[in-house]
Amino acid sequence: MNDIFLKACRKEKVPYTPVWIMRQAGRYMKEYREIREKVSFISLCKTPDLAAEVTITPVKRLGVDAAILFSDILILAEAMGLDITFTEKDGPFLKNPVRDKSSVDALSIPDPEDKVPFVMETIKILRNNLEGGIPLIGFSGAPFTLASYIVEGGTSRNFTIIKMMMYQNPSLYHTLLDKITKSITLYVSSQIKAGAQAIQLFDTWAGILAPDDYREFALPYTKTIIEEVKGKGVPIILYINGGGGLLELMKEAGPDVISLDWRIDMDNAISRLGKDIALQGNLDPCALFLPPDKIGERVKDILDKAKEAGGHIFNLGHGILPETPVENVIAMVEAVHKFSSKVQHDRRPAP
Repeated sequence: MNDIFLKACRKEKVPYTPVWIMRQAGRYMKEYREIREKVSFISLCKTPDLAAEVTITPVKRLGVDAAILFSDILILAEAMGLDITFTEKDGPFLKNPVRDKSSVDALSIPDPEDKVPFVMETIKILRNNLEGGIPLIGFSGAPFTLASYIVEGGTSRNFTIIKMMMYQNPSLYHTLLDKITKSITLYVSSQIKAGAQAIQLFDTWAGILAPDDYREFALPYTKTIIEEVKGKGVPIILYINGGGGLLELMKEAGPDVISLDWRIDMDNAISRLGKDIALQGNLDPCALFLPPDKIGERVKDILDKAKEAGGHIFNLGHGILPETPVENVIAMVEAVHKFSSKVQHDRRPAP
């Protein structure tokens, strides 16, 4: 079994730094585009054989050290009773956003095995078909990010509507977040039961919160999920885009790994977080447009800065972009494996 990714999550000694990529299955790959020409995005998410295929393809093509389930964070929101349309140009659109007590009350806390059985079936297929024992990462949106979609009705620039709810009707906001948190806990627990070997919580939009607001309106809910799931024996990764001002609060949530975006130097994050937690990241996705030798230089710089971390998983600071040349992604993966062997040899043991 290739358990190097899992060992790095646990801050154990590894022969090289493992690497995987957020949005690993995506439009930058010809194989993915060919499948998407035949089926809609949501159909792809809900067809286990196809979802498993697009999950496995980049693992084989790129040589990465972990697979991540192909799905979407709003699959759970749909299971809670929301009517969602996925569009290529504008992203998800919710026809019935949740903005009052009656709509919060109408949301269900779904049984994942009943409402989203295709997710669990995809995980089971993947565990049977991932070659070389490559570990599988399951995931969910974190409570604040899921709530932002549910309240805003889709993506947002200023998140005005959910912030108005937070400030003007905190009781309603907290009732909503309680329901979302229970749903996510059940969802990721079912993924683990089906065979997921790690869980990443994507709190993509929490970076728009001031630290005091994150502490009050997001942290308690993420922390609850992590506390509930940690006893199931799999590493938990927490990612916030734009989370450089929230690192200490992210650690307070209790994850095994904190995933960094590219706006903070790895060595600065280590100085703030200490060596008792593993870190993930954090190459700028646009750096993959550099020539391969320059990509290697960027990779080596991050690896050198990360050698004092308790553990390190290489990744991008956000999802890979559709225009990215596949050969450049392969060059990045190869550079991580090449340059990290010496870094891991020099790494000081984690406390």
